[in-house]
This record gives sequence, C-alpha cells and structure tokens, in this order.
Amino acid sequence: MSSRWKKLERLERNPKNVKFRDLVSLLKAFGFSLERVTGSHHIFTHPKWDGILNIQDRGGEAKPYQVRQAVKAIKEVCKCTDTL
Repeated sequence: MSSRWKKLERLERNPKNVKFRDLVSLLKAFGFSLERVTGSHHIFTHPKWDGILNIQDRGGEAKPYQVRQAVKAIKEVCKCTDTL
C-alpha cells in the first residue's frame, strides 16, 4: 500500500487536527487541482469527478467536516483506478 493511501486512511480515522497543507498535498497526489481561491475558500476539481471540493484554511488546519468530504471525494474518484 502506498504512502498516499496510508495518509488517506489516517485522515479517515481521525479528521481532526489535520494540517491544511497536508490535505492540499494529498488532494494533489490523487489528481485534484486547485481551480481557484476566493477569500479563504480553496476550490479543487478533478477531471474524473463532476463536483467541486471546497476547503478552508482555519489557522493552519482544515475543518474536520471538509476533511471528511475530501476523503469521500478521493474515494469516489479512485474507486475504479486504484485499490487499497
């Protein structure tokens, strides 16, 4: 199992106290790209996914509910291409 999957599992088990920059790097590792930044909202998209993902930097950490949304989005995108 690659390190990005291990990080994803760790975030899924505990979405609290996740550094914003770590979440951004994980999203990029799974093919998400930063579409735009509007204020504190960072909008990510993926070519294989129809939705958008909005995450915010709150004092250097990502909000727990947004971490859960990011994990769900990554799993939806990668369900056909990667395996655990």
